[in-house]
Amino acid sequence: MGQAQQTENSEEIDVKVLQDMYRKFVLECPSGVLYLHEFKRFFGVDPTGEASEYAENMFRAFDKNGDNTIDFLEFVAALNLVFRGDLEHKLRWSFKVYDKDSNGYIDRDELRSIIDSIYQVKRGSKTNTEDSKLTVDEVVNRILAAVDSDGDGTITMDEFIKGAQEDPWVLNMLKLDMNPAQWVMEHRRKSAHF
Repeated sequence: MGQAQQTENSEEIDVKVLQDMYRKFVLECPSGVLYLHEFKRFFGVDPTGEASEYAENMFRAFDKNGDNTIDFLEFVAALNLVFRGDLEHKLRWSFKVYDKDSNGYIDRDELRSIIDSIYQVKRGSKTNTEDSKLTVDEVVNRILAAVDSDGDGTITMDEFIKGAQEDPWVLNMLKLDMNPAQWVMEHRRKSAHF
């Protein structure tokens, strides 16, 4: 058996990376759980930097049982979804990142907050796209216009999934959240250099 396993969507899971993550997880969290401040430190995220709010949203989405901690099983389950899940499953996970208060819909403030975080991370990573010329409010308005099918000013999970699947621009704007594994790996590599 090799060091990588092929998944349904042709992404590879590197067994060595998972083993290294588990070793680091146990080393930094001997209690077996990860708190938010440890999660940020685990991935080398500055608690007040541009990636901080994004990391907080990821933490909340990883915390399946809502106990404000992440155990290694929750951590692996989230990464497994990211590596193996189809687009709809990834969109469901992303919806949970956006729905900060977990009330089942994304309102304008939640959408604005996460789009602002995405912009900050893109600026921090020097990722400059044509879409980043739009203001955060312009992006929020455009996403709401494209996705909020009943016009109530909020986005349900069904609207979120359907809108992202049907509108390539919307999906592209959510792309940073669509690949949290890449974000995690990039920040993990950065933290290894410190």
